[in-house]
Amino acid sequence: MGKVAYKRLKGSRHLRQRLVLATLAGTPVVVEDIRSEESSPGLRSYEVSLLRLLESISDDCLVEINETGTKLRYKPGVLMGGKRHVHDCGLSRSIGYFIEPLIILGLFGKKPLTIRLKGITNDSKDPSVDTFRTTTLHLLKRFGVPIGDGLDLKIERRGAPPLGGGDVLLQIPIVPSNLLAAHWIDEGMVKRIRGIAFSTKVSPQTVNSMIYAARGIFNSFIPDVHIFSDVRTNATGGSSPGYGISLVAETTTGCLISADMALSDRKTDEMEEEMDEKPNLIPPEELGVQAASMLLEEIEQGGVVDSTHQGLLFILCALCPPDISKVRVGKLTPYGIETLRNIRDFLGVKFDIKPDPNSGTVLLKCLGSGMKNLSRKVS
Repeated sequence: MGKVAYKRLKGSRHLRQRLVLATLAGTPVVVEDIRSEESSPGLRSYEVSLLRLLESISDDCLVEINETGTKLRYKPGVLMGGKRHVHDCGLSRSIGYFIEPLIILGLFGKKPLTIRLKGITNDSKDPSVDTFRTTTLHLLKRFGVPIGDGLDLKIERRGAPPLGGGDVLLQIPIVPSNLLAAHWIDEGMVKRIRGIAFSTKVSPQTVNSMIYAARGIFNSFIPDVHIFSDVRTNATGGSSPGYGISLVAETTTGCLISADMALSDRKTDEMEEEMDEKPNLIPPEELGVQAASMLLEEIEQGGVVDSTHQGLLFILCALCPPDISKVRVGKLTPYGIETLRNIRDFLGVKFDIKPDPNSGTVLLKCLGSGMKNLSRKVS
């Protein structure tokens, strides 16, 4: 066997996305100087947890971390998928941090992926499991992944910070060969708003207050507003009290624009050091108003997806066959811009970017990399 050529990277910036793209491209990487200048150097516990998750769904995957955690050597294996996977996501980041890479990688596995994830379901940092269930999974439909055919996310237990206790079951089908290129530039007009307000181990009146406050904002613009309630006071409510709301606007062309907020009372030193996040005790009425305002801002920006889904949209476009994909988004986020750079470095795909001064949106088009599911089981 010849010597393995590793792609050398530096720093912890967007490590999760780099690992996902390295896995898809089959590119071994060495990441050095991971927070080497910080008072607490090295990989964080949630990043190590992600590496263990990648190991569990892959075969012949190699992960080596030095003693200080400032250097990582990662050689991707064959994506296996499979059933009966269970992963404890810990309490440093929510389950949403782990779902996005699983959605992308699960499509290119040898077998469909079924995995149970335990931890925090809703917090103020990562997209909630509700957003993934209502919006993200439907985004895959635009690229030829059939909705309902083994694609599902069940929230069996909710878990709020800081103790979590949530439990979700994620099912991802495999693509038979490759994805379909998307021509998706018409965002349409908003025709309805749906949502879900949840509470765990607090008064049921909390949910009613959030719904009433959010509807008070929306009713001035659109009559078709329905926000469901999910009150959990028993074991299905996890280990900590909390509440939050997830909202989705559906347009006349089938686009889904989402926004969510949740009470966050996490106080782990890792999170405070990483994100300067302080306990965020917002009254339910104010939280409902803030979430509704966030959704209106996302709608105002335009585009076929909200700012949270820009990175995933670009990666899916880059994984399409060698055909032109064209999409429209609102103002490019810093995460979206970094995603475009990582796609260029790992997949060799470059996007043509043209601002649309009339609408304030951005049109992007690319020629897909032709990623095929070579791991799938050949019958």
